[in-house]
Amino acid sequence: MSHQFKRVLLKISGEVLMGKNEFGIDPDTVARVANDIKEVVEAGVQVCVVVGAGNIFRGVSGASSGMDRTTADHMGMLGIVINALCLQNALEQMGVDTRVQSGIRMDEICEPYIRRRAMRHMDKGRVVIFAAGTGNPYFTSDTAAALRASEMNCDLIAKGTKVDGVYTDDPLKNPDAKKYDCVSYIDVLTKDLRVMDATAISLARENHIPIMVFSIREKGNFKKVIAGEGAFTIVQSKNLIKGDE
Repeated sequence: MSHQFKRVLLKISGEVLMGKNEFGIDPDTVARVANDIKEVVEAGVQVCVVVGAGNIFRGVSGASSGMDRTTADHMGMLGIVINALCLQNALEQMGVDTRVQSGIRMDEICEPYIRRRAMRHMDKGRVVIFAAGTGNPYFTSDTAAALRASEMNCDLIAKGTKVDGVYTDDPLKNPDAKKYDCVSYIDVLTKDLRVMDATAISLARENHIPIMVFSIREKGNFKKVIAGEGAFTIVQSKNLIKGDE
């Protein structure tokens, strides 16, 4: 495996953990994702994880149905903690030392987010799952991923999705959609390519962290794409795409 990436943040949506269900958590899918993470850790890469909560509760959709946005976002953060604990359990059953750190203090359940402690865990080869988003309403789990990746000095944000990269349009709806091998942060924003929300993209761009978009639904794919194999799209600076540097 290529050791180009020493420290990687994996971002997955809550929907990934549903498997083929319409909501909730599918234990087999959680175990498969945990095994994918284990393979990358065993290859010598330090891994931290941010997971969403769309399988349990979405703050934005809660707010759109008339709920107070701050309350809805807090409910979403608690949904993320549930997913994080579930993933931690699956990893530890596979022998992978894992810590959950929450942006909201809940000391009986998990550690509070402390940057230096998180980095120390990763230096020791532990997987750190960052829960409860940024700890603040109005920020998505995508933004939490870009923020934690910046704080952890990660070499890469690996965005595990249901498709194998970034396309000109939704490939599930438009068969003529073309896949990008590489695309700039600016194009993602101006063409509204929906890789991550605009705040997350801007944060990654500012801190020079490339984003790799790949399919997490294919078993073993995380290890494959980290090694530079298989199908994925890299989001990075325009000058690097053109080969100016």
